[in-house]
Amino acid sequence: MAARVGGGDRPARVPPGSPGSSACSVPMPGPAGDPGMQGEAGTSSKPGELGEWRETREAVEPVERREVREAVEPGGSVEPGGSGGSPSDLPVTLDAIRQAQKTLSGVARVTALEGSRHLSGLIGSPVHLKCENLQRTGSFKVRGAYVRIAGLSPAERAAGVVAASAGNHAQGVALAASLLGVRSTVFMPEGAPLPKVVATREYGAEVRLRGQVVDDALCAAREHARRTGAVLIHPFDHPDVIAGQGTVGLEILEQCPEVRTVVVGMGGGGLAAGIAVALKALRPDVRVVGVQAADAASYPRSLAAGRPVTVEAPVTMADGIKVARPGDVPFGIVRRLVDEVRTVSEDQLASALLLCLERAKLLVEPAGASPVAALLAAPRSFEGPVVAVLSGGNVDPLLLQGVLRHGMAAAGRYLSLRLRLTDRPGALAALLEVLSAVDVNILDIGHVRTDPRLRLTEAEVELHLETKGHEHCAAVRTALREAGYPVLS
Repeated sequence: MAARVGGGDRPARVPPGSPGSSACSVPMPGPAGDPGMQGEAGTSSKPGELGEWRETREAVEPVERREVREAVEPGGSVEPGGSGGSPSDLPVTLDAIRQAQKTLSGVARVTALEGSRHLSGLIGSPVHLKCENLQRTGSFKVRGAYVRIAGLSPAERAAGVVAASAGNHAQGVALAASLLGVRSTVFMPEGAPLPKVVATREYGAEVRLRGQVVDDALCAAREHARRTGAVLIHPFDHPDVIAGQGTVGLEILEQCPEVRTVVVGMGGGGLAAGIAVALKALRPDVRVVGVQAADAASYPRSLAAGRPVTVEAPVTMADGIKVARPGDVPFGIVRRLVDEVRTVSEDQLASALLLCLERAKLLVEPAGASPVAALLAAPRSFEGPVVAVLSGGNVDPLLLQGVLRHGMAAAGRYLSLRLRLTDRPGALAALLEVLSAVDVNILDIGHVRTDPRLRLTEAEVELHLETKGHEHCAAVRTALREAGYPVLS
C-alpha cells in the first residue's frame, strides 16, 4: 500500500517569497477536508481559453510519417499531432476541472510536492515529485471515480455502480461509492493481488473474482450493468473521470507556478489528458510529456495510426499502465494537447522504483515510477523546473520483492552467477576465497552435485551476490575467470 519511508534527500520546505525560496511553493498537506488545502488555480498564472494554447506552437513532423517501430523502443518518443482547437470541441474543459476540484474538496487530499536533490542534479534544474502515491486509496484514481459517481442522478445512484479493475481503480470506486452512500460491485481478475482485493472489500465494495485478466473482469462488469441497471464506472474513458484527474494539474500550478515540464505515466490516458487540459488552458507554455512501458505502449502506435489501436498481449510489471488500448475520449485530448509520449524499459522502471525508495524515501508502484524512469533515461532532455507525477503506491509485496531485486541488478547492486567447479573436498571453499578477495557479499548459494548435465567429477554452483555497481560486477567476473572458473550465466 502507499507509504512513505523515513527521511530522505528532499530539501526542506521554504515559505514562498522568503529568502532562499525556490520557484515552486510547496504547501504541507493536511488531513482530507482541511479548508486550508483547497483553493483555485494559482493566481500567478493567467487564465486563458483552450483554443489559445497552440497558436505559437512550432510545427512538428506529422506522426503518420514516423516509423512505429522506432516510437515504441525503450527511450523512444512520439510527438502527437498538436493541432489545437477551440474549447467547444473538447469533451473536458477547464471549467469542468475547476468544478471537479470543488466537488473533491474534503474528499481527495492535496498531495505534497516534494523536491529531489538527486534528480535535480541529474536534470540540471529543479525536479519535484507530485506524490499521488500518498493520496487516499494510494493513487489518483479516487479523484475521477468520486467526480463521476457524484454526478449521477438519484435514480442512477439507487441502481448502484459497477467497475472492473486489478487494483487502483477498484479501490477508488469502492471508497468513492462508500462516501456517497452508493452500492458498488467491483469485478477483479482471479489472480489480482490479495492486498488489493482485501483493501477493495474494506473500502465497502462487493468484490467478485472473474477471469484471468482485467478484460475478462470488464466483460463480467458490463454484463452485470446490463442485467442490473448498475452504472459502469470506466477507469479513464469518460469526461467526468478525466475532469477529476485534471485536478492534479491545477494543484501542480498552485504548488509550482514556474513549472516548465510535467511528466506523467499513461495507460488509458485519463490522467495525462486531464492534466493537459488544465495546464494548457492556464499555462500553454508548459510542456506535457507522457510515459508508457515499452512493451505495453499503445499510444505511440495509436498516435501513428491517428486512432486508438489495440496492443496484443501487453507485458509489463507496471500493471497500472498496462492498458491494451487508449480510451476514445482521452486519446482525442492527448493527441492535441500532450506534447510528447516517451517509452521506458522494464529495467528503467525497476531502477526508478528503487531510486524513489532509496533517495526520495517514497514507496511507489512501477506505473507511478514511470515518469522518474523517463527522467533517468534522458536526464538532459527536460526543461526545468520539472514535475514528475507519482501516480500510485499500491504495489504487491511479492512484486515489490522481485522489482527491487531487478532494480538492484540493473543498477549493478545485485549479481546472479552460475558456474561449474571440480567436485572435490575444498573446491567450494576455494571459490569463496576468490569472492572474498574482491569484497563481494554472498546473499545465497546453491550447490548441485547430482544432475544429468554434469559430469561425474563436476559440481554446479549458483551464486546470488550483493555488489557495489557495474564496475564491481565486472571485477567479480574477471576474478572468477582468471581463477579458472567458467561462468555459465
